[in-house]
Amino acid sequence: MYDPTVARLTYRALLGRRRALVLGALPLLLLVIAVAVRALAGADDQTAADVLGGFALATMVPIIGVIAGTGAIGPEIDDGSVVYLLSKPVKRPVIISTKLIVAIAVTMVFSAVPTLIAGLILNGNGQQVAVAYTVAALVASIAYAALFLLLGTVSRHAVVFGLVYALVWEALFGSLVPGARTLSVQQWSLAVAQKISDGGLVISDVGLPTATVLLAAVTVLATWYAGRKLRSLTLAGEE
Repeated sequence: MYDPTVARLTYRALLGRRRALVLGALPLLLLVIAVAVRALAGADDQTAADVLGGFALATMVPIIGVIAGTGAIGPEIDDGSVVYLLSKPVKRPVIISTKLIVAIAVTMVFSAVPTLIAGLILNGNGQQVAVAYTVAALVASIAYAALFLLLGTVSRHAVVFGLVYALVWEALFGSLVPGARTLSVQQWSLAVAQKISDGGLVISDVGLPTATVLLAAVTVLATWYAGRKLRSLTLAGEE
Protein backbone atom coordinates (compact mmCIF):
# COMPACT_ATOMS: atom_id res chain seq x y z
CA MET A 1 0.00 0.00 0.00
CA TYR A 2 2.99 2.30 -0.44
CA ASP A 3 4.88 3.25 -3.57
CA PRO A 4 8.22 5.07 -3.09
CA THR A 5 8.06 6.84 -6.45
CA VAL A 6 4.58 8.22 -5.81
CA ALA A 7 5.66 9.22 -2.31
CA ARG A 8 8.75 11.04 -3.60
CA LEU A 9 6.71 12.98 -6.16
CA THR A 10 4.12 13.88 -3.54
CA TYR A 11 6.72 15.05 -1.03
CA ARG A 12 8.33 17.15 -3.73
CA ALA A 13 4.98 18.75 -4.57
CA LEU A 14 4.08 19.44 -0.94
CA LEU A 15 7.46 20.67 0.20
CA GLY A 16 8.27 22.96 -2.69
CA ARG A 17 9.59 26.36 -1.70
CA ARG A 18 6.32 28.30 -1.85
CA ARG A 19 4.13 25.61 -0.27
CA ALA A 20 6.71 24.97 2.47
CA LEU A 21 6.64 28.65 3.37
CA VAL A 22 2.86 28.52 3.68
CA LEU A 23 3.02 25.34 5.76
CA GLY A 24 5.60 26.88 8.08
CA ALA A 25 3.82 30.20 8.64
CA LEU A 26 1.21 29.03 11.17
CA PRO A 27 3.61 26.90 13.26
CA LEU A 28 5.99 29.87 13.41
CA LEU A 29 3.14 32.12 14.50
CA LEU A 30 2.16 29.63 17.21
CA LEU A 31 5.69 29.62 18.59
CA VAL A 32 5.84 33.43 18.56
CA ILE A 33 2.52 33.56 20.43
CA ALA A 34 3.76 30.97 22.95
CA VAL A 35 6.94 32.93 23.65
CA ALA A 36 5.01 36.20 24.01
CA VAL A 37 2.37 34.69 26.30
CA ARG A 38 5.00 33.04 28.49
CA ALA A 39 6.94 36.30 28.76
CA LEU A 40 3.86 38.33 29.63
CA ALA A 41 1.81 35.92 31.74
CA GLY A 42 4.34 33.39 32.99
CA ALA A 43 3.71 29.66 33.18
CA ASP A 44 0.00 29.00 33.59
CA ASP A 45 -1.73 25.71 32.84
CA GLN A 46 -5.08 27.21 31.89
CA THR A 47 -3.47 29.76 29.57
CA ALA A 48 -1.46 27.00 27.91
CA ALA A 49 -4.62 24.96 27.36
CA ASP A 50 -6.42 28.00 25.93
CA VAL A 51 -3.65 28.80 23.45
CA LEU A 52 -3.12 25.21 22.32
CA GLY A 53 -6.83 24.49 22.10
CA GLY A 54 -7.93 27.80 20.64
CA PHE A 55 -5.19 28.30 18.08
CA ALA A 56 -3.13 25.15 17.56
CA LEU A 57 -5.87 22.52 17.46
CA ALA A 58 -8.82 24.63 16.31
CA THR A 59 -7.06 26.63 13.59
CA MET A 60 -3.51 25.55 12.78
CA VAL A 61 -4.00 21.78 12.50
CA PRO A 62 -7.04 21.85 10.15
CA ILE A 63 -5.52 24.53 7.90
CA ILE A 64 -2.28 22.57 7.58
CA GLY A 65 -4.43 19.51 6.90
CA VAL A 66 -6.13 21.41 4.08
CA ILE A 67 -2.81 22.40 2.52
CA ALA A 68 -1.27 18.93 2.82
CA GLY A 69 -4.37 16.88 2.01
CA THR A 70 -5.55 18.80 -1.02
CA GLY A 71 -2.00 19.52 -2.18
CA ALA A 72 -1.16 15.82 -2.27
CA ILE A 73 -3.37 15.26 -5.32
CA GLY A 74 -5.39 18.36 -6.21
CA PRO A 75 -2.74 20.16 -8.32
CA GLU A 76 -2.07 16.99 -10.34
CA ILE A 77 -5.76 16.72 -11.18
CA ASP A 78 -6.01 20.41 -12.03
CA ASP A 79 -3.09 20.44 -14.46
CA GLY A 80 -3.84 17.00 -15.90
CA SER A 81 -0.53 15.43 -14.87
CA VAL A 82 -2.42 12.84 -12.84
CA VAL A 83 -3.17 11.04 -16.12
CA TYR A 84 0.55 10.39 -16.54
CA LEU A 85 0.72 9.00 -13.00
CA LEU A 86 -2.32 6.80 -13.57
CA SER A 87 -0.76 5.39 -16.72
CA LYS A 88 1.96 3.77 -14.63
CA PRO A 89 1.58 0.16 -13.41
CA VAL A 90 0.58 1.22 -9.91
CA LYS A 91 -2.77 0.22 -8.45
CA ARG A 92 -5.12 3.12 -7.77
CA PRO A 93 -5.61 2.26 -4.06
CA VAL A 94 -1.82 2.25 -3.69
CA ILE A 95 -1.63 5.74 -5.16
CA ILE A 96 -4.27 7.01 -2.73
CA SER A 97 -2.82 5.25 0.30
CA THR A 98 0.68 6.50 -0.52
CA LYS A 99 -0.50 10.06 -0.94
CA LEU A 100 -2.48 9.74 2.29
CA ILE A 101 0.60 8.56 4.19
CA VAL A 102 2.60 11.50 2.85
CA ALA A 103 -0.18 13.98 3.67
CA ILE A 104 -0.47 12.57 7.20
CA ALA A 105 3.30 12.75 7.74
CA VAL A 106 3.50 16.35 6.53
CA THR A 107 0.49 17.41 8.60
CA MET A 108 1.91 15.76 11.71
CA VAL A 109 5.34 17.35 11.32
CA PHE A 110 3.99 20.85 10.73
CA SER A 111 1.28 20.66 13.41
CA ALA A 112 2.10 18.19 16.19
CA VAL A 113 5.79 19.10 16.57
CA PRO A 114 5.20 22.86 16.97
CA THR A 115 2.25 22.12 19.27
CA LEU A 116 4.55 20.15 21.58
CA ILE A 117 7.24 22.85 21.51
CA ALA A 118 4.68 25.59 22.16
CA GLY A 119 3.21 23.61 25.06
CA LEU A 120 6.62 23.17 26.62
CA ILE A 121 7.28 26.88 26.25
CA LEU A 122 3.93 27.85 27.75
CA ASN A 123 3.93 25.71 30.89
CA GLY A 124 6.57 23.02 30.63
CA ASN A 125 3.91 20.32 30.08
CA GLY A 126 2.22 21.05 33.41
CA GLN A 127 -0.76 18.70 33.94
CA GLN A 128 0.26 16.96 30.69
CA VAL A 129 -1.23 19.79 28.63
CA ALA A 130 1.52 19.85 26.01
CA VAL A 131 1.52 16.09 25.52
CA ALA A 132 -2.29 15.91 25.46
CA TYR A 133 -2.64 18.50 22.72
CA THR A 134 0.27 16.99 20.79
CA VAL A 135 -1.45 13.60 20.73
CA ALA A 136 -4.70 15.31 19.75
CA ALA A 137 -2.87 17.01 16.86
CA LEU A 138 -1.40 13.67 15.76
CA VAL A 139 -4.81 11.99 15.81
CA ALA A 140 -6.53 14.90 14.08
CA SER A 141 -3.82 14.95 11.39
CA ILE A 142 -4.85 11.49 10.23
CA ALA A 143 -8.54 12.32 9.88
CA TYR A 144 -7.94 15.75 8.33
CA ALA A 145 -5.48 14.37 5.78
CA ALA A 146 -7.97 11.70 4.71
CA LEU A 147 -10.87 14.16 4.49
CA PHE A 148 -8.99 16.77 2.51
CA LEU A 149 -7.32 14.23 0.25
CA LEU A 150 -10.83 13.06 -0.64
CA LEU A 151 -11.88 16.65 -1.21
CA GLY A 152 -8.91 17.09 -3.52
CA THR A 153 -10.11 14.18 -5.68
CA VAL A 154 -13.72 15.33 -6.02
CA SER A 155 -13.46 19.11 -6.44
CA ARG A 156 -11.32 21.59 -8.34
CA HIS A 157 -12.05 24.07 -5.55
CA ALA A 158 -10.83 21.77 -2.79
CA VAL A 159 -8.70 24.39 -1.05
CA VAL A 160 -11.59 26.86 -0.83
CA PHE A 161 -14.04 24.24 0.46
CA GLY A 162 -11.41 22.90 2.82
CA LEU A 163 -10.72 26.32 4.30
CA VAL A 164 -14.44 26.94 4.71
CA TYR A 165 -14.73 23.66 6.58
CA ALA A 166 -11.65 24.34 8.70
CA LEU A 167 -12.43 27.95 9.57
CA VAL A 168 -16.22 28.00 9.61
CA TRP A 169 -17.27 24.52 10.69
CA GLU A 170 -14.34 23.48 12.89
CA ALA A 171 -13.23 26.81 14.35
CA LEU A 172 -16.64 28.51 14.57
CA PHE A 173 -19.55 26.06 14.64
CA GLY A 174 -17.49 23.26 16.16
CA SER A 175 -16.63 25.51 19.09
CA LEU A 176 -19.94 27.33 19.57
CA VAL A 177 -22.84 25.16 18.38
CA PRO A 178 -23.45 22.13 20.65
CA GLY A 179 -24.91 19.87 17.96
CA ALA A 180 -22.09 20.57 15.52
CA ARG A 181 -19.46 19.56 18.04
CA THR A 182 -20.41 15.90 17.75
CA LEU A 183 -19.48 16.02 14.05
CA SER A 184 -16.17 17.80 14.56
CA VAL A 185 -12.73 16.22 14.12
CA GLN A 186 -11.51 18.78 16.62
CA GLN A 187 -13.86 17.46 19.30
CA TRP A 188 -12.98 13.85 18.52
CA SER A 189 -9.29 14.59 18.96
CA LEU A 190 -10.04 16.54 22.14
CA ALA A 191 -11.61 13.39 23.57
CA VAL A 192 -8.22 11.71 23.24
CA ALA A 193 -6.47 14.73 24.79
CA GLN A 194 -8.95 14.76 27.67
CA LYS A 195 -7.99 11.19 28.54
CA ILE A 196 -4.32 12.15 28.73
CA SER A 197 -4.44 15.50 30.50
CA ASP A 198 -4.84 16.09 34.23
CA GLY A 199 -6.99 18.55 36.13
CA GLY A 200 -9.89 18.85 33.70
CA LEU A 201 -8.16 21.46 31.54
CA VAL A 202 -9.09 19.66 28.31
CA ILE A 203 -12.78 18.97 27.74
CA SER A 204 -14.58 17.31 24.84
CA ASP A 205 -18.29 16.98 24.16
CA VAL A 206 -17.70 13.54 22.66
CA GLY A 207 -16.88 10.42 24.66
CA LEU A 208 -13.62 8.63 23.91
CA PRO A 209 -15.19 5.40 22.53
CA THR A 210 -17.44 7.37 20.18
CA ALA A 211 -14.58 9.64 19.14
CA THR A 212 -12.33 6.67 18.39
CA VAL A 213 -14.96 4.99 16.22
CA LEU A 214 -15.74 8.21 14.34
CA LEU A 215 -12.08 9.02 13.72
CA ALA A 216 -11.44 5.54 12.34
CA ALA A 217 -14.65 5.51 10.28
CA VAL A 218 -14.02 8.91 8.68
CA THR A 219 -10.44 8.01 7.82
CA VAL A 220 -11.31 4.63 6.31
CA LEU A 221 -14.39 5.82 4.40
CA ALA A 222 -12.70 8.95 3.04
CA THR A 223 -9.72 6.91 1.85
CA TRP A 224 -11.95 4.27 0.26
CA TYR A 225 -14.11 6.81 -1.55
CA ALA A 226 -11.06 8.74 -2.76
CA GLY A 227 -9.84 5.50 -4.30
CA ARG A 228 -13.17 5.02 -6.08
CA LYS A 229 -13.12 8.56 -7.44
CA LEU A 230 -9.58 8.08 -8.68
CA ARG A 231 -10.64 4.95 -10.56
CA SER A 232 -13.47 6.85 -12.26
CA LEU A 233 -11.04 9.63 -13.11
CA THR A 234 -8.79 7.04 -14.74
CA LEU A 235 -11.61 5.84 -16.96
CA ALA A 236 -12.45 9.39 -17.94
CA GLY A 237 -8.82 10.06 -18.82
CA GLU A 238 -8.56 6.92 -20.90
CA GLU A 239 -11.64 7.83 -22.80
